[in-house]
Amino acid sequence: MKIGDLAHRTGVSRRLLRYYEEQGLLRPVRLPNGYREYAEGDVAAVHHIRAMLAAGLPTAVIARLLPCVHDDGGRMVPTACPGMLGNLRRERRRIAETIERLQTSQRALDIMLAAVRPEA
Repeated sequence: MKIGDLAHRTGVSRRLLRYYEEQGLLRPVRLPNGYREYAEGDVAAVHHIRAMLAAGLPTAVIARLLPCVHDDGGRMVPTACPGMLGNLRRERRRIAETIERLQTSQRALDIMLAAVRPEA
């Protein structure tokens, strides 16, 4: 299928699909005319990519984990691949640390807001 077909079936823009290719997440076949030809499995791959992005994973990590997931009745199911658990734990720690920093910033802003007197 062509890039427009994949975009239509996944709800992801052509531009974003090209970005996924640049990041090594999708590997369409290049036809002699330069067009990209996507396989049926790329539809599921795009859905998996979107799910992992929504979980906060960077594309470099997704590239390592993408071969370790499959569909089971329209649901993404991870399988135990070497390094998967370590990658997921590391990313969860990174996200937890980011949340903690943001909560600290939020508390500091709350203190500043509480100290500001309303303008007359």
